[in-house]
Amino acid sequence: MIRDMFKKTYTLIDTKYRSSRGEPSIPEGLWRKCNKCGQPIYVEDVKNNYYVCPKCGGYFRMHAYRRIEMLVDEGTFEEWNKTMEFSNPLNFPGYEKKVQAAKEKTKLDEAIVTGKGMINGHPAVIGVCDARFMMSSMGHIVGEKITQAVERATKEQLPVIIFAASGGARMQEGLVSLMQMAKTSAALKKHHEAGQLFISVLTDPTTGGVTASFAMLGDIIIAEPKALIGFAGPRVIEQTIGQKLPEGFQRSEFLLDHGFVDMIVERKDQKEVISQILAMHDHSLSFFHEGVKVMAKDFLGGESEDGVISQREMEELKNRSAWDTVLLSRKADRPVATDYINALFDGFMEFHGDRYYKDDGAVVGGIALFHGMPVTVIGQEKGKNTRDNIKRNFGMPSPDGYRKALRLMKQAETFGRPVICFVDTPGAFCGLEAEERGQGEAIARNLFEMSSLKVPVLSIVIGEGGSGGALAMAVANQVWMMENAIYSILSPEGFASILWKDSKKAPDAAKYMKITAADLYERGLIERIIPENEEFTLEQLPAAAAYMDRAMIEFFKNLEGEDGQKLAEDRYQRFRRM
Repeated sequence: MIRDMFKKTYTLIDTKYRSSRGEPSIPEGLWRKCNKCGQPIYVEDVKNNYYVCPKCGGYFRMHAYRRIEMLVDEGTFEEWNKTMEFSNPLNFPGYEKKVQAAKEKTKLDEAIVTGKGMINGHPAVIGVCDARFMMSSMGHIVGEKITQAVERATKEQLPVIIFAASGGARMQEGLVSLMQMAKTSAALKKHHEAGQLFISVLTDPTTGGVTASFAMLGDIIIAEPKALIGFAGPRVIEQTIGQKLPEGFQRSEFLLDHGFVDMIVERKDQKEVISQILAMHDHSLSFFHEGVKVMAKDFLGGESEDGVISQREMEELKNRSAWDTVLLSRKADRPVATDYINALFDGFMEFHGDRYYKDDGAVVGGIALFHGMPVTVIGQEKGKNTRDNIKRNFGMPSPDGYRKALRLMKQAETFGRPVICFVDTPGAFCGLEAEERGQGEAIARNLFEMSSLKVPVLSIVIGEGGSGGALAMAVANQVWMMENAIYSILSPEGFASILWKDSKKAPDAAKYMKITAADLYERGLIERIIPENEEFTLEQLPAAAAYMDRAMIEFFKNLEGEDGQKLAEDRYQRFRRM
């Protein structure tokens, strides 16, 4: 506030002083009016603030080269295809003059800049759209530059990052423009099949054919805050349906809620976030990292572990009533999935959404490091208070949650990352909207796809493992359980109601259902029991996490050298024996 007042006062005094001496006044453009909040802003402040209004936080559209400067390590950017021969495929009247005018105004040859550079030391192929050039509409040259950049990235085994900003297809090129949607998408498909990463960054605006092609095909999709993102523009939609659109419709936050983007990242944080993602996809980080090998050697050279708690503890566990275990598994103060993730892994980066309809709060997932090894971690998440439970739907996933989990698992398979799932749900959500969106199909699809994943899969039941809602995240090479967790065909209350028409007989049902860790270990349905305190809370988690950490090292060590086909076959045979 004081700084702004000082600048305004200084400018007025300086202008009057210079004017009185016949000198030129302050250069035009030193002060601008924010087109979002209407407040006067000092241009230098905007530049220093990543082209974000310091008054209202509104995002200004950026020139392509400015964005590259902010993203790429200094002196490392090598531009590709800076100029390409222009053609007018439809001989559209006035098109050549329009393009020439855009070239003169922007000092660009076309609406996108492509090339290669380093981001905090990580090499990547980069494309940046510039909305000043005919609203960055996608003509054949834009499509060709993107396609050539992606093809070269695939050949050189480099990740691709594209900052999208566009009004859509270029009308003056007709169907030729439309074909660029298919061309760029096909190039990205080949890039994906080669196991290479594509990060799409959506900026304001990203609409039309660009949204319906390369912009929405990222392995990871990032959006800038409040960016307009949609297929049909809001004005077109309003004219078509004759209704006023709700506040925030087609903005980044709307897309995050509806499952179409992984995260919203402020401009000042983009270089750091993108470099972290690149680091976790570095091909030098193998399936079994050197740091894990060293720890595994120490672990295997020490005292032998038989994969289960001691015989004495097992007897004590068997003597506890099954119903007591049910109650312990449901305790409100038990650690939840994110507690385990934070205790066991470094650098967890959460990804959102199923890419179809919604981001389900009952399932959390993303990428992290386990002793330096990239892994995908997914958990069914309960809340710790009423507000959080409502957000998490009490740990009962909808179809969208299972589809999000499967998306992340398939992504892990593409990049050769092990998958660790934390299971904790009373069961899949049973409601009208869940059935409308295909709850049964979503669970079945997870079972179908998880059975053949070509990476190691470990599932750990940390609380309740309720029915198919739990199994949809437990088709694994091994399944472990916390000592006081349960894993069952359905809740004891439901079992008693169906078989005995009396839910009050739930304690008896729990006994006959054989749902405790001890019961299931004896029957060969799980591979390991993780010891825990009877009053197991967040304070006791470090001891359990330390045991789990050592057990996970052993798990990965035992799978070292197995190819994907063998991992999938072992998983199949595990269930075939049951």
